[in-house]
Amino acid sequence: MRVVAAAVVAGLVALGLPSLAAPAGAAGCANPSGTYTGAVPWGQRLLDPPRLWPLTRGEGQVVAVLGTGVDRANGQFAPGQVLGGAGTADGDCDGRGTIAAGIVAAQPDSTSTFAGVAPGSRILPLRYTEGSANDHGGDPNALAGALETALDRGAGVLLVAVPAVANSPALDAAVGHARARGAVVISAAAATEKGAHTYPTASSGVLAVGSVNEKGVPMQTEAGDYLGIAAPGADLVSTSAGGGGAVAHRWPVTDPGLAAAYVAGAAALVRAAHPELTGDQIVRRLTLTASRPPSGTRDPRLGWGVVDAYAAVTSALPATAAGPGEAVVSLPQPAVAPAAAAARPEGDLTAGLIALGGVVVAMGAGGGVVAFRRGRARGWRPSRFGS
Repeated sequence: MRVVAAAVVAGLVALGLPSLAAPAGAAGCANPSGTYTGAVPWGQRLLDPPRLWPLTRGEGQVVAVLGTGVDRANGQFAPGQVLGGAGTADGDCDGRGTIAAGIVAAQPDSTSTFAGVAPGSRILPLRYTEGSANDHGGDPNALAGALETALDRGAGVLLVAVPAVANSPALDAAVGHARARGAVVISAAAATEKGAHTYPTASSGVLAVGSVNEKGVPMQTEAGDYLGIAAPGADLVSTSAGGGGAVAHRWPVTDPGLAAAYVAGAAALVRAAHPELTGDQIVRRLTLTASRPPSGTRDPRLGWGVVDAYAAVTSALPATAAGPGEAVVSLPQPAVAPAAAAARPEGDLTAGLIALGGVVVAMGAGGGVVAFRRGRARGWRPSRFGS
């Protein structure tokens, strides 16, 4: 039965329909496609988190996933990694929240090639909408309440996994509170109609995320000068709800809204590596180090380019650096040098080549001090993952 359901999902993706419409379990809830054992997913290769894990795995960071809840029983979450308590949701019939949480923080597991970006982080699951395959948002006031709960529970990265289709004064106020308290609010451009906007994606003070496929082509309809960065949003693999405690996955998943989860994982890595930075400074670091679009300037669907987690963590940038467009109309790539990374298995060489730059890291004995040297600027190569 699950094999047939997985085939239905693949067919829906091929038709361009929402991939979360099926497979469905009891009462129409999401079910896994199985345990993923294929090649390392392309989005995971793009960010190449294992290259950063010797420096940071996101330890000490709480990432709130605001949307449809998270199935904490999935076997790729560590015991206690998905938090409970006040305001949290213990299940996820829709499935999008569990997929987003896995992209952020799923543990490496010997049974699968999939892993999250920041497995040292913890997930705070907050449901503000039940969601459905055709629903891309809920009540903005309910979302505002979820944001406030996330702040009260100490989350430093607030991932809006399912943005709302309308704004409200309460939602604007909640975003303002988050920014004032140093949190990073990340929300995907997920509108499905031309000219439409999602919220708080389009709100001031939010890192708005566009999505790309493996060839670097923008995937979402929503566009605007508020887009800050882009990340993978097509043909994804991640953890699935409904696995009954197993290491269970959904694939292929195409949903532009999930691109924000990759950026949230990168933000958790940056926050753990640079705890002195404010939320605004983390956003600047992510956008300054992104791989620029072909124009070299801000793109209405890609923002300042595709997230580069390695450069965001390791680049030598002053905390007071102006973000792209704050002091100049267009900004060149930050000057960074190739990293002297530890030796890796031959099978991981492709992933290492995908990284667009970095720094030379010298770990001082006992001090753990990282030194950086300057190098050549990097360029955007949108076809680097094409087959």
